[in-house]
Amino acid sequence: MKHFRFSIIFSIICLSLSAYWGYTHGIEAGVSTMFKALAITGILAVMEISLSFDNAVVNASVLKNWDPFWKMLFLTVGILVAVFGMRLIFPLLIVAVTADMGMIEVAKLALNDPAQYSARLMAHHAEIAAFGGMFLLLVFLNFMFDDEKDTHWFKWLEHKSAHLGSIPAMAVFIALIVLLIMAANVAEQDRLVVTMAGIWGIVVYVGVQVIGHLLEGSQDHDDEANLAAQGNAEVAKTVMKGGIGGFIYLEVLDASFSFDGVIGAFAITNDVVIIMLGLAIGAMFVRSMTIYLVEKGTLEAYVYLEHGAHYAIGALAVIMLGSGTGWHVPEVVTGLIGIIFIVWAVISSISYRKKEQQSH
Repeated sequence: MKHFRFSIIFSIICLSLSAYWGYTHGIEAGVSTMFKALAITGILAVMEISLSFDNAVVNASVLKNWDPFWKMLFLTVGILVAVFGMRLIFPLLIVAVTADMGMIEVAKLALNDPAQYSARLMAHHAEIAAFGGMFLLLVFLNFMFDDEKDTHWFKWLEHKSAHLGSIPAMAVFIALIVLLIMAANVAEQDRLVVTMAGIWGIVVYVGVQVIGHLLEGSQDHDDEANLAAQGNAEVAKTVMKGGIGGFIYLEVLDASFSFDGVIGAFAITNDVVIIMLGLAIGAMFVRSMTIYLVEKGTLEAYVYLEHGAHYAIGALAVIMLGSGTGWHVPEVVTGLIGIIFIVWAVISSISYRKKEQQSH
């Protein structure tokens, strides 16, 4: 319970703000709109949690080997970026850039004319889907093409895909093919911008890997004696640099997950304040789940949980890319697919653990 205490307090604050906003704003402001605002905020929070549970699992798989300082930094500064940056500022930035407006002007538009703001944001859904979908697809493909991965959930499929991992840039090759298929199925006037957005998604993913590799320095090439000669300061410096690379990776990953939640939220309501409050609650619970998974060692206890999360990410990437071509999948279905993979992975992990215990 301690892991979720702050999230519960944060949720109560957000729901109180939502109730106040609903009571004081709207054409028919009052008690009825207050309860409507509370209901929508709750729905958005549940939607965000269901869409992002696999995000928490992947975050935990990265964070479990981190230095405590970087864990704390991600779980504090990262929360601010996730809640305010990706759920509020980034959608405003998209409208500002594409509509050639100032941020303050866009913020006023969001508050005073949410329908127009939503329309301008949704007009660029294909580009957003291409960028986020490509990044998430590469997360999934690089997991599948990891030839150093020993544990396989779907053994035949994962063994074959891991074998293909020895081919250089296999994940990027597949991603580019998928992007070409997507671009061929969008309107001709949108083809160039969608292709460029998808390429940027690939560039950002690879760029984060490059930054992380460069910042790690040459520690991996030093032997133990040479490492000892560097002294504690150099070791700490190397750990810090590696943390920066991982921090950037997790922030971009969270951003890619948030695209789907933000776009999906506008299918439920145009009220930007309610959207931010609802998604912020969900983002906070995702952080709490991440801490819980790391501290409880859940990934070690459930060996296929990370696999299930990555399959859910792969499904989300396909849905997101498909939505850019006009193929709509309800957000409820998207969330359920992720939950199904996670539950399936947990059940498979329990079965695997029982077989291991019986064999010993």
